[in-house]
Amino acid sequence: MRPTSKHQTRMPAAVPAEGGVSDARLVEEARRTDRNAFGMLVQRYERRLIRVIGRFVRDVDIAEDLAQETFLRVYERLDQFDAARRFGPWLFRIGVNLTLDYLRKRKRRGRWVLFSESSIEKPPDPSVSDPRTALDLKQEVRAVLEEIPEKYRTVIVLRDLENFTTSEIAAILNRKEATIRWRLAEARSRFQKLWAKRQVQSTVAVESELEDDELSL
Repeated sequence: MRPTSKHQTRMPAAVPAEGGVSDARLVEEARRTDRNAFGMLVQRYERRLIRVIGRFVRDVDIAEDLAQETFLRVYERLDQFDAARRFGPWLFRIGVNLTLDYLRKRKRRGRWVLFSESSIEKPPDPSVSDPRTALDLKQEVRAVLEEIPEKYRTVIVLRDLENFTTSEIAAILNRKEATIRWRLAEARSRFQKLWAKRQVQSTVAVESELEDDELSL
């Protein structure tokens, strides 16, 4: 199910991308109302945009809705795009900001869930001996990330989970590269401390359960 956007602009259909056509050329053609050109940009970035958004909302339907809204906004703002810059970071800036705004609104409504139960990840692989181990690890990582403030969490997600470069993240978040490097170092430090604390708590809980089991025998 897809909610109807408040915008009247309709998305052009995606078309097969042609090799060798640069983003700048496609943007230029899209500005001249070439809907096929914009459709090629959609096809080029859609999958990764949904994946990046999914790192924050973890719900495939919401991620797809937010991606669709991102492309709508990009299409409406093509005239504002600085052709001297790269299109990709500009697109992801709009998408990430839209996603963070969505999460803030949910938080204000008392429904704050950074990683929802409906996961965008693929189901467990039956060929894996015990897929619960991998799933438990992902859940642990998500739980720790939830404890990190947004400005640090966003940087570590984009860098360590999505492999954007420092310069790309700086463009996406509209911050200086030095600021991004500092935030990334701080985010990693906080993650490591929280992770270590969580592992200690988990070990203590397991040992306590074992003691209880022994006493009940």
